[in-house]
Amino acid sequence: MDLENKKVSRSLRHSNICSSVVFRPQRPQSLVSCGLDMQVMLWNLQKARPLWSTNLQQREMEADSPQSAGQFLNPPLAHSLSVASCGNVFACGAQDGKVRIFRVTGAKFERELEFQGHSLGVSQVLFLPGVYWLLTGGNDGKVLLWDVGSDIGKQLKSPAKSLQRRKAQAPASTRKDGKLNKVASNEPVKVLPKLTIQHGEKVNWLSCTEIKGSRRVLVADQSSSVSVYPLPEL
Repeated sequence: MDLENKKVSRSLRHSNICSSVVFRPQRPQSLVSCGLDMQVMLWNLQKARPLWSTNLQQREMEADSPQSAGQFLNPPLAHSLSVASCGNVFACGAQDGKVRIFRVTGAKFERELEFQGHSLGVSQVLFLPGVYWLLTGGNDGKVLLWDVGSDIGKQLKSPAKSLQRRKAQAPASTRKDGKLNKVASNEPVKVLPKLTIQHGEKVNWLSCTEIKGSRRVLVADQSSSVSVYPLPEL
């Protein structure tokens, strides 16, 4: 929407409900979106087609992992996106309970990390400002805080080098295992949350703010109330 002229300036389409869309910080023409078509897309407002897209279900099926069979019963419908302050790293929460972290490199993005975040669907993801701390809310009634930066480590600090390193390692892994290197990388990583909040109700929305000098997380659910919980100091 062009707010000054109060007109639609561009219409970008998914094949099913678009559940989340986020502009990338410091990049007013660039945004990411996800939907119930299980697609995650990178857009430039100057173009009608996405610059890059990935189908979450297709990635799981191509991996031929033990988890892939469950994708038919619990497909990874994409519910929520959040972009970190750097603008190059973003998180996606899906119906299969997984959190996927992607990194944008130029006109494409690739997955950096994937882990089982909730026992039911992940309804909300939210990066805290200035850090790689990620809040997630789920249909299991939990709100979790993750330190994504410590799990990805240097890959976040040096995207170009990590990309080159993975490309260099791929042929060797393929020859050794007889399978594509990405098969092994599709296995969910065991990541532990730094904080667990037992909210008790399906989480519909998350936000973070500062109240009286302390950081708080605001949680909205199926009720008419907004709950407020303290967060640890960063």
